[in-house]
Amino acid sequence: MTAAVRAQNGTKNFDLGNAVELVSKEEGHRQPLAPEFVSLEDFSPLEVAYDFPRLRREDIEAGPRSIWRYKQLLPVPSNVEEHPNTDPGCTRLIRADNLAKALGVKRIWIKDDTGNPTHSFKDRVVAVALAAAREFGFKVLACPSTGNLANAVAAAAARAGWDSVVLVPKTLERAKILMSAVYDGSLLAVDGNYDDVNRLATELAGEHEDWAFVNVNVRPYYSEGSKTLAFEVAEQLGWRIPEQIVVPIASGSQLTKVYKGFNELGETGLVEPSPVRIFGAQASGCSPVSSAYKNGLDVVQPVRPDTIARSLAIGAPADGPYVLDIVRKTNGAIEDVTDDEVRAGIRLLARTEGIFAETAGGVTVATAKKLIENGKIDPDAETVLLITGDGLKTLDAVQDEIGPKATVAPTTEAVNQALGL
Repeated sequence: MTAAVRAQNGTKNFDLGNAVELVSKEEGHRQPLAPEFVSLEDFSPLEVAYDFPRLRREDIEAGPRSIWRYKQLLPVPSNVEEHPNTDPGCTRLIRADNLAKALGVKRIWIKDDTGNPTHSFKDRVVAVALAAAREFGFKVLACPSTGNLANAVAAAAARAGWDSVVLVPKTLERAKILMSAVYDGSLLAVDGNYDDVNRLATELAGEHEDWAFVNVNVRPYYSEGSKTLAFEVAEQLGWRIPEQIVVPIASGSQLTKVYKGFNELGETGLVEPSPVRIFGAQASGCSPVSSAYKNGLDVVQPVRPDTIARSLAIGAPADGPYVLDIVRKTNGAIEDVTDDEVRAGIRLLARTEGIFAETAGGVTVATAKKLIENGKIDPDAETVLLITGDGLKTLDAVQDEIGPKATVAPTTEAVNQALGL
């Protein structure tokens, strides 16, 4: 069924597909669909609930080559693909046999989201947020960001013909700042870390009623975009759920939604329900969820980030407690890796599979390696690694470690000598 919901001002109906209401994560309190992100009943985050119709694989497979092939599983209008957007998704799933051999495991798949329009998975979540924001009547697309989200919001707003307001820490990687600025929206560098930027965005969202902060006031809809990673992985594996998956942790939302996506595929009969072990990856310089997991805690203590993996540098992750629940429920684990291990992970993936990942990808690969070495990941089980951003965005992380093997004269003798031939 398609839900037509009356907007807050009581004058407009909006179409959010099969989404029917918002539900609080803690106690399950229900409330109408609206641009709200915290339950007034138990003050926990809200997420979208659905009334799914009968879904068929063949209908999805006949859909567009973008996340909109899964629109019936998302809180978006029934005609979402008709509006200008960046059409993200349908990125490649690569069987990484060289990496598997290097790590001593049977089979690894790389979900390579560097192929999205702004070269990270954030294009997925922003596309869904923009679709919902349009229905709610917002006029400006905005966000606080550690980098990739800034790129995605600026690009999506430009494509849609909207104004954008993007807030980033002033210490953000230069490449990500330039990639956001080129779209000519309102990019503001803030003197503070991401948690300072996020607090500022929350305050601004309360002052500007026509600004849709994708990860604040429309966060329940935005976060649903991460489910499309699970949908694509399952479809690309021949409509089945992998046995193990390693997911990088920033706010923790991606991991929770990937798990939700796999569950919804089973609930709708698109796949045979089967268990999946969920593993989380963090950088040691910002590892509050990993620390809580290792110490057997249910509460995540905030930290001040100090890591080269800036896209994961969220010291107070909103979904941290829910990540802990899912990882423990699925018999997974959470691990963290040092900056040197992150660099090594980037180079390992590039050397074995020809994929240049940003620092978050280095965290994922290095964490998978560590989990394999300490016996947490089953080496005989099929494992998927999520690579969520392009290495061209974080060149500074490896620029001092790589370069030409030698500088030679333009002669064959010089080349042979440099190569030891």
